[in-house]
Amino acid sequence: MDSTQPLLFLDVDGPLNPWLAKPHRRPKGYTTLRMRPTGWEPPRPALRVWLNPDHGPLLMGLGFRLIWATTWKAEANTWIAPVLGLPELPALDWPRMRHQDPNGVHWKTRHLVAAAEGRPFAWVDDEIGARDHAWIARHHKGHALPHRVDPTKGLLPDDFATLRAWAAGQSGAGNGTAGR
Repeated sequence: MDSTQPLLFLDVDGPLNPWLAKPHRRPKGYTTLRMRPTGWEPPRPALRVWLNPDHGPLLMGLGFRLIWATTWKAEANTWIAPVLGLPELPALDWPRMRHQDPNGVHWKTRHLVAAAEGRPFAWVDDEIGARDHAWIARHHKGHALPHRVDPTKGLLPDDFATLRAWAAGQSGAGNGTAGR
């Protein structure tokens, strides 16, 4: 992939798997799958995951370098990528997961900013809040788009349009806070 492309840190549960949708209101185009990633071994029942195969080509066409930023870690390449038709993607390996941050930011926020190393990035997650926006604005030297997705709906056409437009605006962009 082009190393000049902005990064897209991509969560699974919420954006790709609208896990909070009611079964009778599953979004159109989604397939129900049963998965057993690490931690979901018997006697636990298989994890129900809803994925929309159309999302893979849409993600690949956004103009980003895609990176898994999920608790699935590299297992997203085993369980999620094949269903979406995505190639193997780099995955962040969290030093600690689901810990309380002293500033009240999401436990992923600091690590994502460090991993971006000043490059423009978008972050798609269902748990992004105002404190994350503020922390990123203060600590990331490049452009950033923390983009919250409703976990009852997953990624929608408007989300893809927002991400595509933001990525297109990053070509030749310098450092600063524009596009936040």
